[in-house]
Amino acid sequence: MPSSSRLAGILAMVLSMGLFIASDSASKFAFDQVPVFQVVMLRALAAALLCTVIILVLGQGGALAHAFNPWALARGLCEVGANLGFTLAILRLPIADVTAIAQTAPLLVLLGASLIWGERIGPLRLVLIGIGVTGALLVAQPGTTAFSPYALLGFVVAACAATRDLLTRKVPPHVPAPVVALSVLLILTIAGTLGMVAFETPVMPDATSAALLVAAGALMVGGHVGVFLAYRLASARSVAPFMYALTLWAVLSSIVLFGEWPNGLAVIGMILIVSAGLMAIAHDEVSLRSDRAAEAGKTDTA
Repeated sequence: MPSSSRLAGILAMVLSMGLFIASDSASKFAFDQVPVFQVVMLRALAAALLCTVIILVLGQGGALAHAFNPWALARGLCEVGANLGFTLAILRLPIADVTAIAQTAPLLVLLGASLIWGERIGPLRLVLIGIGVTGALLVAQPGTTAFSPYALLGFVVAACAATRDLLTRKVPPHVPAPVVALSVLLILTIAGTLGMVAFETPVMPDATSAALLVAAGALMVGGHVGVFLAYRLASARSVAPFMYALTLWAVLSSIVLFGEWPNGLAVIGMILIVSAGLMAIAHDEVSLRSDRAAEAGKTDTA
């Protein structure tokens, strides 16, 4: 693979993580005027409309029916839990803290793959999961004056996101990624609408809030497209580690946009989470190379 293509894939992943955080930041500003479920609904609706346009431009309109594939819908339900949990958490907590806790999701995927799919974890991966959870606890800081019950939502987000990712392998490979994303956005729109009708009094957003929500939807779609392009331009092992740029973007957003500085324990926790995730990815890469070498040896012997 050309180095330029690999660099482009890495850049796409880093920028897409920034777009996701920018979307969440825009939503957080909109909370000043618009209720939570209405924000979820309007952002998801704007994103769904934009995503549909992208699908049609890409010539994938014939695959739109696959947005209702049962496994794609199941992923969408998990995303509802993750999205709502994250949205409610950032009402009370810095985006950086919630993001850091939620980024234990890849480590939970390892645990879930063992429990559900029977994949072997091994002692090193168990240690890395433990390090990641320890880091999340340092960010949440239960038992201290810095602890907020809303930090528990970060763990809900991680669990829902991990379940979503575990279900991804069940989605038929012929279903285009933008269509899978649309499935998620449609379910988020429905969930936000139901929550708004049941628990809130809808308001008419002013021009600023409306612009923020449209921007949040566009940024969300941009993030999904960026991830899609990243995996198209470069191998998974090249771009996957850069998903942890999400934490760095979240810290930057918290400081610059909201004036929220993480304390020392939270910073240590973030470092542990990111380090554990990167080490898990590196370990998987070493294991993969070892398996390929062993397989090649068997072929040569035969």
